[in-house]
Amino acid sequence: MVELQRLRVFRAVTQTGSINGAAERLGYTPSAVSQQVSALQRETGLTLIERHGRGIVPTAAGLAIANRAARVLDQVSDLETLTEDLREGRSGTLRVGCFMSANRVWMPRVVAALTREFADLRIEIALVELTGHRAIDADLELFIAESVGAGLDPAVADGQADGYLVEELRDEGYLAVVPSAHALATRADLSVDDLADETWIDNDHARGPCREIVISACAAAGFTPRFGVAAPDYATAFDYVAAGLGLTVVPELGAFRLPAEVVAVPVNDARIRRRIMLRTKRSMRAHPAVERAVGLLRTAAA
Repeated sequence: MVELQRLRVFRAVTQTGSINGAAERLGYTPSAVSQQVSALQRETGLTLIERHGRGIVPTAAGLAIANRAARVLDQVSDLETLTEDLREGRSGTLRVGCFMSANRVWMPRVVAALTREFADLRIEIALVELTGHRAIDADLELFIAESVGAGLDPAVADGQADGYLVEELRDEGYLAVVPSAHALATRADLSVDDLADETWIDNDHARGPCREIVISACAAAGFTPRFGVAAPDYATAFDYVAAGLGLTVVPELGAFRLPAEVVAVPVNDARIRRRIMLRTKRSMRAHPAVERAVGLLRTAAA
């Protein structure tokens, strides 16, 4: 069996790029670090580092071991934190990853309920824009899957991925937010084709999955949106729409606190929909706060 302490030492070596750097970070002597790395190489039967000039570099095998070690050590850290919280009678820490519109519309009520019911619970929220791949080691994570018409990653489709349970919370369409005096403002609904000749306001500087769904739908309709202004987020884009500079297209959940000078018209088109997914860490699924958070998110999505 590989010893965890040797993995910690080797991870420090790859992070700092040297034996001396790892020794300084860990408070060890360089000799002790070298002994730990040598022992890890004997245990694994692999050459993990090699000389490069006056320094060292990890081999391909060394990089693979270091990357996997990072995941193992993070999970061990999670276990140690959970054990300490349970031993001390605390609810612990709940780490939640989510995208911007869910954070604005759903999370305030979810977090308010959790803090009322779990007085000692610490809640950490991280904003992420995902396409099905975990970016943080979250206990719960809301993310956007591919558009409804596209296929899911097999692991997500099976409801599991990398130690997580995965479920679809909701699929939803998009809205065209237009100035209230615009000709399209009186329409009951629109198709993507109706927007081909309009001036658009971009609303996602991160170029995330929600924007990609829009761009793909436009490509399927045979055009590329003509962006006149690039706004950093939905709220700013709405202000530009209110100023009469164009229209913007957002998911239903994103049409939050619209200015009085704009109108949101449904884009009733199967080519432009998104799926909101919830990923729950298996090891935390029985935690009372996690169970409650999952229930609250299901209710919010419904």
